[in-house]
Amino acid sequence: MAGPELAPRPLSEPSPARLALDAPGRDDILAAHAAALAAGASTYQDPGTGLSVLSAASLAERGECCDSGCRHCPYIG
Repeated sequence: MAGPELAPRPLSEPSPARLALDAPGRDDILAAHAAALAAGASTYQDPGTGLSVLSAASLAERGECCDSGCRHCPYIG
């Protein structure tokens, strides 16, 4: 049985519901996330807080949304 469908957008692009287009630090967040995706890393350090954030690729590997409000959830449209 197949898992839930991924949202119809690239893994590099978070849902505006999770990272607003006008969010402070958005460009830095997207750059850090892109670097993590390129490196195959499952997490990156948030540029503003220093907290560890899961990449969209690592979340997609889970096979389903965990409903934790993840910034890069690949299942949220």
